[in-house]
Amino acid sequence: MKTIKGLLLLLPLAASFPALSGEFSGKVIKLGIDPTFPPLEYKTPQGKLTGFGVDIAQALCDQMQAKCVWVESSWDGMIPGLQAKKFDAIASSMTITPQRRQQIAFSSKVSNAPARLVAHKGSNLQPTVASLKGKSVGVQQGSSQEAYANALWRPAGVNVVAYQSQQEVNEDLANGRLDASLLASVSASEFFKTPGGKDFAFIGAELTDSKYFGVGDGIGVRKDDTALLNAFNAALQAIRANGTYKKINDRYFDFDMYGAEQ
Repeated sequence: MKTIKGLLLLLPLAASFPALSGEFSGKVIKLGIDPTFPPLEYKTPQGKLTGFGVDIAQALCDQMQAKCVWVESSWDGMIPGLQAKKFDAIASSMTITPQRRQQIAFSSKVSNAPARLVAHKGSNLQPTVASLKGKSVGVQQGSSQEAYANALWRPAGVNVVAYQSQQEVNEDLANGRLDASLLASVSASEFFKTPGGKDFAFIGAELTDSKYFGVGDGIGVRKDDTALLNAFNAALQAIRANGTYKKINDRYFDFDMYGAEQ
């Protein structure tokens, strides 16, 4: 039997996790996803959605006691789809950047995957204007990598080539149509495991300009949906504290995807 003292000790914990109050219990929350980013969000050969980001989002929904359903979207249609109310939140590892924050609100950081340049092993390229001038660099449409390359590299003579999906970027890189690609490091590590990616590697240092790459990835919601935003933040705090986040992390990675504490 819990003592009065024990119950009082639990009160601050309950207050810190408002998502536990059941405000979204039983409610349907539609989550936007682009399932082309293994190991973050992708489909099994049987067509089942899976990946680190999918499992984390599901854990958040479980914590909120909500019923979450997935709505597939192209990456460059994510923010327009959210604003058009095709879904209630973006749960597809979207980088939190100042530009995106002008359009939507973000949860606290869910994970962090720095951007890296990828090129053929032994390449003497570097992620700099001087090195890439006259070269073709692939990026995914609507990504923070595209925004960075268009702003800093394209005006200086780098041929920035945008694709609908990261898979298309990887295919053209492997086939020699591109000199390099700029993408999130986690997605690149999966590319290296494929037959087409075995001869490629990270080139140069991580790109961490917060103006373009933000402080990590988060759940995106409409700016006026503060109740849902607060619920996601509280649920995230809860799964970080109770070990669920680490369990999911270790299912996919041998390093901490969360990165440094904010």
